[in-house]
Amino acid sequence: MPDYEPVTSPDQRKPGHPRAARLGATVIALVLVALIFGNDNENSIATVFLSVGAALLLVVVIGDWVLRRHGLH
Repeated sequence: MPDYEPVTSPDQRKPGHPRAARLGATVIALVLVALIFGNDNENSIATVFLSVGAALLLVVVIGDWVLRRHGLH
């Protein structure tokens, strides 16, 4: 008798927990903002990268929140 894989929908194979991912992204964005204030150089390219990274993470989290609020998972 051959072994068959169970038939599952793509929704059942999603990895991880969305709430934990949103919380993790928010915490990392806050850490990046804290690193900006801990940076000694005023005109540093690191400040640009840290602020852009934090902004991108927050945009993704806010966009996900808006889509979930309107029922678009």
